[in-house]
Amino acid sequence: MFVDHVKVYVKGGNGGDGMVAFRREKYIAYGGPAGGDGGKGGDVIFRVDEGLRTLMDFRYQRHFKAPRGEHGGSKSMHGKGGEDMVVKVPPGTIVKEVESGIIIADLVEHGQTAVIAKGGRGGRGNSRFATPQNPAPELSEKGEPGIEREVTLELKVLADVGLVGFPSVGKSTLLSVVSAAKPKIADYHFTTLVPNLGMVELEGGRTFVLADLPGLIEGAHEGVGLGHQFLRHIERTRVIIHVVDMSGLEGRDPFEDFQTINEELEKYNLRLMERPQIIVANKMDMPDAEGNLKEFKEKLADEDALIFPISALAHEGLDQLLFAVADLLETTPEFPMYEIEDEEEENRSVLYKHEKETADFKITRDDDGAYVLSGYAIERLFKMTDFNFDQSVRKFARQMRGMGVDDALRERGAKDGDTVRLLDFEFEFLE
Repeated sequence: MFVDHVKVYVKGGNGGDGMVAFRREKYIAYGGPAGGDGGKGGDVIFRVDEGLRTLMDFRYQRHFKAPRGEHGGSKSMHGKGGEDMVVKVPPGTIVKEVESGIIIADLVEHGQTAVIAKGGRGGRGNSRFATPQNPAPELSEKGEPGIEREVTLELKVLADVGLVGFPSVGKSTLLSVVSAAKPKIADYHFTTLVPNLGMVELEGGRTFVLADLPGLIEGAHEGVGLGHQFLRHIERTRVIIHVVDMSGLEGRDPFEDFQTINEELEKYNLRLMERPQIIVANKMDMPDAEGNLKEFKEKLADEDALIFPISALAHEGLDQLLFAVADLLETTPEFPMYEIEDEEEENRSVLYKHEKETADFKITRDDDGAYVLSGYAIERLFKMTDFNFDQSVRKFARQMRGMGVDDALRERGAKDGDTVRLLDFEFEFLE
């Protein structure tokens, strides 16, 4: 089974908790705080493995959670960091965040990696909070929660050349005779349900990857037929071989077929029409093919168009076609998958993007009248607070006040004694 689109859940490991501890050694007075920091949580990292061809493995495992960091120890000992979780993906995988639709990574080369979910930092032990005013703090932090998100993985086949055309025009047959690929071939439409890849080798050591893609029909850009399932895989190709059935045996006009397919490519993504296109007039061993080809050229009225009459079944005209494709690949650059507004930014190793600032918190009301606090910043602060120590609780209260939570609650009409809820914790609002 060829799987090219899945949704998975990833979570970076939580950081280890910091420790509250004190030195208690013989003959050492006022030993002071000695609580160590927690270790960093592991990251979830996607790495390209060229041995994989589909996303099939993700059908059976859809949750990936990196291990947490170890807790800090006494004598200022730091906890061990959690090991990174490395997940193998096939070349051509695009990772998108489900909620925002933002592309996190575009993984194409063997060994290429991307951090998809960062682990949280370790919490600080009480030795970090010692000051001249408070030389023995009973204060530490819990580990920071790791990033968690749902992502979609989309596989776009890595091929230099893509075969396009109506169903049953001979794309699979052409692939089978010019490479070692063995696609399913039959005389009914949509025999090819998944992309097939073949390596074409020419004299002189030149090679390229050819993809036989599922048949395209009118309305494919809207999902008709195999629709997007097909079009997704042509985006990375640099040269398009447009196979046209010149026999006319199915009662269709070859030129209308040609126009229909190009219209679908243009409607899906305008950049597809920027790629050089070679027209392959297939099934030239059939009786009416010569006349249909002559009529096709008259209607096309493009003297520069590259048209190669062949018979894939009879192995005729293939060498000229393949050498022309190889020559065209040498002069055709790769097309970027996504537009980059500033051309200079495309050449930089790091692309800085403006991210809209999100509020530290927001306030809503529950059905029972309680005020509910939510938001990444305040929830992170809450999860990193150890409520077993009074100093930690007082620190959390000061931080909330500094964020403006108290003033915001007053503006929403909170009165003395009202219930305020944060995750699974409730407390009273006090003036």
